[in-house]
Amino acid sequence: MRTPTILADLRAALERDPAATSWLEVVLCYPGFHAITAHRLIHRLWRARVPLLPRMLSQLARFLTGIEIHPGARIGPGFFIDHGMGVVIGETTEIGTNVTLYQGVTLGGTSLHRAKRHPTLEDGVTVGVGAAVLGAITIGADAKVGGGSVVVKDVPPNSTVVGIPGRVVIQDGVPIRAVPEWAHVEMPDPEMEKIGELSARIARLERILEERGGQDVSAAL
Repeated sequence: MRTPTILADLRAALERDPAATSWLEVVLCYPGFHAITAHRLIHRLWRARVPLLPRMLSQLARFLTGIEIHPGARIGPGFFIDHGMGVVIGETTEIGTNVTLYQGVTLGGTSLHRAKRHPTLEDGVTVGVGAAVLGAITIGADAKVGGGSVVVKDVPPNSTVVGIPGRVVIQDGVPIRAVPEWAHVEMPDPEMEKIGELSARIARLERILEERGGQDVSAAL
């Protein structure tokens, strides 16, 4: 756990939360900062293969902060959890630099295999309130996951994904429509089609009346 990493985490809270007024306030009052600081120490014990103690300490941190981070999760500097209650970060999660999570976020697994089964969040990712990012997928750099979304597929960089299941709605600043956008003149119009059919039948009846001099035309219909 390097001092520059701790400072980057402190700076992240000050820069991304307008309610933060000082370094001291973040150190004393921000459970997200407490959780990530504890995790950085616990993760070093995990990597040193210290038995049991890392899991015990992570559970203590969970009890004190309401944030559960598995000791095996790899998290880069500048990490910020806003509010934080209910956040869960799984064992094989990998998080880049300057990533932001809001309360209720789950970075979970979808497999029982002892392998990579949790997501990778690249640099600059933001995950909104109550979102779930599940499986060994990658959320590209600077992507945003909307609140309440459930993401189970890779998300390209610099994009916004929302919904259940999550779908990309903005990429590189350009909105993406789920349904192709038709020009108004090309839109199907069932009512106009029926009117056209009736007009054609009336015109045919008028021709028949003229030809037969007003005789019964029911057979022609």
